[in-house]
Amino acid sequence: MSYIVSHEWLAERLGRENVRIIDCRFYLNDPARGLKEYRKDHLPGALYFDLEKDLSAPAGKHGGRHPLPPVEELAGKLSAAGIDETVTVVAYDDQDGAMASRCWWLLRYLGHEWVYVLDGGYTKWKKSGYPVTAEVAAVKPRSFQPRLQPSWLATVDDVRRAVQESSAIIIDSREWKRYAGKEEPIDRVAGHIPGARHMFWKDCVTDEGNWKSPQEQAERFSGIPKDAPIIVYCGSGVTACPNVLALKEAGYANVRLYAGSWSDWISYPENPIATGEK
Repeated sequence: MSYIVSHEWLAERLGRENVRIIDCRFYLNDPARGLKEYRKDHLPGALYFDLEKDLSAPAGKHGGRHPLPPVEELAGKLSAAGIDETVTVVAYDDQDGAMASRCWWLLRYLGHEWVYVLDGGYTKWKKSGYPVTAEVAAVKPRSFQPRLQPSWLATVDDVRRAVQESSAIIIDSREWKRYAGKEEPIDRVAGHIPGARHMFWKDCVTDEGNWKSPQEQAERFSGIPKDAPIIVYCGSGVTACPNVLALKEAGYANVRLYAGSWSDWISYPENPIATGEK
C-alpha cells in the first residue's frame, strides 16, 4: 500500500463527495504566507489547514515548538471539513511534502486509514495544467471519530529508554550541520540525541521534487533491519514526518514519531546531548 498519490490519480477524483483535499502550504519564516497563497489559488475543493493554528498547539514549556493539537479540537476541525471514516483525504503543500506529511501523520495517529500525500506538490500541479481556483468550497460537516493509535507516537520517556537501553533505532531528520551541532539557527541548544542516526528528510524526494519509489526508500534505509523499532525526530516534529512516511513506504512497520523532537528534548536539562558525527 502506498501513501503517495499522483496528480493524475487526484485529477480523476476532483469533485467527488468522498474525497477531501487539504492544502497545507506553510512557510516557517512567514507564517501568514501559506494562507495568502491558498486564497490566491488552490486545488478545486481544497480546504486550508494551517501548520501552527490547525496542525499544532501553541508552544509551552515542554512539547517542542509544534506540539500536537488537542485530539478533540483537531477532530472538530476535521468534522467541519467534511471528513469522517468514509472519506479519502489527500494533503498537499509546496514544501517537498513536509507539511502534508505532518497532516498525513496526524490523521494516521487519529486512526484515519484513507489519507495520502500528493506527489510533486502544488506548483508542479499548476504548471502541469491541472485546474486551480480561488473559490473556497462549501462542505457539509461530518462526524470525525478519533481512534488514537499510540503505536505511531513516541514520548520523551520512550526516547530516553532508547538512548539508555538501545530499545529502538533513533533517526534524526534535520540537516547535517544541525545534527552535528555545527550550526543551530532555530533552537537554543545545538547537537543531537545521543546514538541517533542522521537521515536528512529531503532525501525522501528527488531533485525534481517527486517522492522516491518504495524501492528507493528501502535503499535509503537498507542499514536498518525491517523488524527494528524506529523513532524518528527533527526539530519540532514536522520534517520528521516525511521520513516516517518514507519508512512506511519502504515496508517498516514499527515506526514512531517523537512529536516534540529536538525542541522538546532540550527543554529537559537532564537529557543528554551529543555533537559531532555520531
